[in-house]
Amino acid sequence: MSNKRFTILPEFIQQGFLKIIEPVIDGVVRLNVHPHFFTILGFILSLVSGYFFGTHHVFWGGVFLLLSGICDIFDGKVARKSGLASKFGAVLDSSLDRYAEMAVYLGIGIYFIQTNQPFTAVMVFVALGGSLMVSYVRARAEGLGYDGKVGLMQRPERIVYLGISALFHPFLLKLVIWGIAVLANFTAIQRIYHVYRQEKEEKESQKTYEEPMGI
Repeated sequence: MSNKRFTILPEFIQQGFLKIIEPVIDGVVRLNVHPHFFTILGFILSLVSGYFFGTHHVFWGGVFLLLSGICDIFDGKVARKSGLASKFGAVLDSSLDRYAEMAVYLGIGIYFIQTNQPFTAVMVFVALGGSLMVSYVRARAEGLGYDGKVGLMQRPERIVYLGISALFHPFLLKLVIWGIAVLANFTAIQRIYHVYRQEKEEKESQKTYEEPMGI
């Protein structure tokens, strides 16, 4: 099975950004900054983002959301480069990421409710549900020994598109929310199907191996 990842965030943008921040990450590792610092800082920045969205400061909500996304990159990179990666750190990171998303979507939902856009507020809830399901399906798949990191609308994509749209105009944020509501749930379905294919291939491989043995 191919391990190629399909996302709607172009690969050259992802790799280009990582190359830019790589020297910064190396400096952070030399300073012995613990990766938990970035995990908790990213969570706090997400809370601030949710607050700004909820108080109609959409631009600043986007700024702090993007900053939280950068912290999300830093904690994993620093953990691996410093040799401080741990199972507890992974659980802490994943757990705070879920709470962070809830805080951000809560703020965005409040904004759309208070600006008399009830249908978009409902779609915020749908987008949040899809976002949580994307993470849940991956965790469940990996717990069963399968790869679950596939799909169009993964967490980095959600952060980037929400944050950037908020920087430009609330209407773009509205469009992105509707897009995430559809694509995040589609991504969860993609991951479920991906697990189905892996299990099917696994069974076919076992069958192919066992048949000659029975001759």
